[in-house]
Amino acid sequence: MQVSTAVVEPYNSVLSTHSLLEHTDVAVLLDNEAIYDICRRSLDIERPTYTNLNRLISQVISSLTTSLRFDGAINVDITEFQTNLVPYPRIHFMLSSYAPVISAEKAYHEQLSVPEITNAVFEPSSMMAKCDPRHGKYMACCLMYRGDVVPKDVNAAVATIKTKRTVQFVDWCPTGFKCGINYQPPTVVPGGDLARVQRAVCMISNNTAVAEVFSRIDHKFDLMYAKRAFVHWYVGEGMEEGEFSEAREDLAALEKDYEEVGAEGADEEEDGDFD
Repeated sequence: MQVSTAVVEPYNSVLSTHSLLEHTDVAVLLDNEAIYDICRRSLDIERPTYTNLNRLISQVISSLTTSLRFDGAINVDITEFQTNLVPYPRIHFMLSSYAPVISAEKAYHEQLSVPEITNAVFEPSSMMAKCDPRHGKYMACCLMYRGDVVPKDVNAAVATIKTKRTVQFVDWCPTGFKCGINYQPPTVVPGGDLARVQRAVCMISNNTAVAEVFSRIDHKFDLMYAKRAFVHWYVGEGMEEGEFSEAREDLAALEKDYEEVGAEGADEEEDGDFD
């Protein structure tokens, strides 16, 4: 991790994901390293701080809750994320992306259109978790537009995305798009990194490539746990060593679940049991 807060991060990630599997309906993955790269690449911030990262994350959180606070042509209720994005109970870890991520200097001479920002959120470099969606398949995605956007433009942009070979959907869920439009334009922190723009889009998507994130965490976990490094601190706080093994096994099963979901054909749709 480029912005790592602790040596024991892999342990914490595996243990918390184990809990999230059981106790949450939808989880949105946000990865410091991915957001760090977005800040450096898109905003030309040489050494991003947590403030820079959090301001980008806040745009995603704001987009998720916009329809609760403002009017729009097509509102997306928070419960609809679960209904539209989670095909099986365990497959509930979402990728997020946001566009445009652009500095005030650049925005001064380019106002991004609906097709441009729609294409941008499907780019691997826009993902706020370190994985490549082109390596996986989409099960569903939710596009939340803000500002100067009309349904006609959204429909045209989505139709174009569907023709792209790089954006692949599982064959048992060929439509897979839910769109929301809210007329309230995005708000930015005065004097902050992000430019004030007329329109923006946030995408929350369920893609089998999320397994790459878990695979990477599991590998780091295994390197430390093989030596039982730092485990005594957790045991000293009242945990049992068996909880580590249990959490790790759960994540191995989760990786397999994602693999199976991506491989399922239309005729196998009934076979996958992910309870």
